[in-house]
Amino acid sequence: MRTLYHNAVIYTGASSPAQAMIVEDDKIVCVGSEREVFQQAEENDARINLQGQFVCPGFNDSHMHLLNFGQSLRMAQLSQHTGSLSGMLDYVRTFLKEHPLREGQWLRGRGWNQDYFTDVHRMPSRDDLDSVSRDIPIMLTRACGHACAVNSKILEIAGITAETPQPEGGRIGIENGQPDGRFYDNAMELINCHIPIPTQEEIMNMIVEACRALNSFGITSVQTDDYRVFPGISWEMINDAYRALDAQGELTVRVYEQCSFSSFDEYVRFVQSGDATSRSKSNFRVGPLKIVADGSLGSRTAHLSIPYADDPETCGFNLFSDEEMNRMISYANSHNLQAAVHAIGDACLDQVLNAFELALKEHPREDHRHGIVHCQITRPDQLKKIRDLNLHVYAQSIFLDYDNHIVEARVGKKLASSSYSWKTLLNSGVTVSNGSDCPVELPDVMKGIECAVTRSSMDGTGPYLLNEAFTVKEALDSFTSAGAFASHEEKRKGKLLPGYYADFAVLDQNPFETDLYHIHNIQVISVYLAGYKVFERKA
Repeated sequence: MRTLYHNAVIYTGASSPAQAMIVEDDKIVCVGSEREVFQQAEENDARINLQGQFVCPGFNDSHMHLLNFGQSLRMAQLSQHTGSLSGMLDYVRTFLKEHPLREGQWLRGRGWNQDYFTDVHRMPSRDDLDSVSRDIPIMLTRACGHACAVNSKILEIAGITAETPQPEGGRIGIENGQPDGRFYDNAMELINCHIPIPTQEEIMNMIVEACRALNSFGITSVQTDDYRVFPGISWEMINDAYRALDAQGELTVRVYEQCSFSSFDEYVRFVQSGDATSRSKSNFRVGPLKIVADGSLGSRTAHLSIPYADDPETCGFNLFSDEEMNRMISYANSHNLQAAVHAIGDACLDQVLNAFELALKEHPREDHRHGIVHCQITRPDQLKKIRDLNLHVYAQSIFLDYDNHIVEARVGKKLASSSYSWKTLLNSGVTVSNGSDCPVELPDVMKGIECAVTRSSMDGTGPYLLNEAFTVKEALDSFTSAGAFASHEEKRKGKLLPGYYADFAVLDQNPFETDLYHIHNIQVISVYLAGYKVFERKA
């Protein structure tokens, strides 16, 4: 089947847009001016007039958590009720009444941020959640996913007491000698392992719901970390769910799995299974080793080289020892596999860069495509080392929406002056892709692009380091072709050129002609994956 799309403004990556293109089956066969494309048209081609609308490659969210997003869509949506702690708790009470739980179920929510509370200046505690209920299990996770609060019922289920040892790479909150219901990073595993395990069918439904939501934002590709969402669910079960959906034609997003493991031995078993990085052309592909090396800035668990400016009692912490980090990255590299490592604090980044440097000295590779996920708090010497090691950076420009309000207060003026320096990296030759870390943030690409080009928050706070702003072209490329490069697919997706997949989004405005501070208002009209429409906005 062939379809000719015309009367459009088609972004191909060139300085001048094309006006028309022909799609045959799942690929683009021709793109250019109206005259050029109509000369190659055939009598039976279907023809679609796009009414002058802007067309760009389908967006690629290069780091998110798709299955976690699908799960979060079924939870209490706390991000919309985080203006005050009392207001959030009222919402949770209402949610519980409107969504009665079956026996054994937990009431779960995600999205609170204590920095937005106007009535208190602290995180929720066990006592706060007990005011909702002491009889049913309640777990509310911070927006970043690196901290949570639980009620007394969950402490009872998990057997957490004042005598429970503090885990390495995490912390159990203690107040007046007793657990206060707050858990940070690796300590959350003490709770997560008791969460009721979903069925395979439920997992598949979560994936489908997440894909449909992603399509509505113009997204046709993601790089996602899913293996540790549900303790007790194996990576084989996750892979089987994706492959089954792909076989059924229900996977409306191309998925490149970032394979997260908490130990070296787990990862070795995974590689030896033969199911590591693949080069298949299906909609589900297994990608790099993913390591979460520290926490988040918002929860003050990202590992800094100096104490937090607004909490001198802590520097945050790494989640892996140097030895474990070095072993995992070395093993992936020596087996010609990628590694993508979450690093937010600059002390954590030192550990990660040292591990990559050691691995590449042991087993040199020109085109390894190892990467740093987030790459937020950085020093000039680290930016140079990222370039020297030829690393990829998975940025989240949407983080500036919140972090503009806290970065200098958290890390101090000196560190803040060289952080979130993705344009500096781009100018030095580093490939920088973009994403949302969803469900930390909504996968709203247009907001991400606006933050990238304005360096300002949606409420007008900023700009923060305006010299680090992307151009509109650089921002679009960071959400399209740069993500394709990170997954070794730069020759078949991420651009609207002959031979590439017909993955594209139709927008109601041209971002090159839109006021930079209004880019977030651009609407996605329709989305195509492999030439098939997977989303259309209702009039």
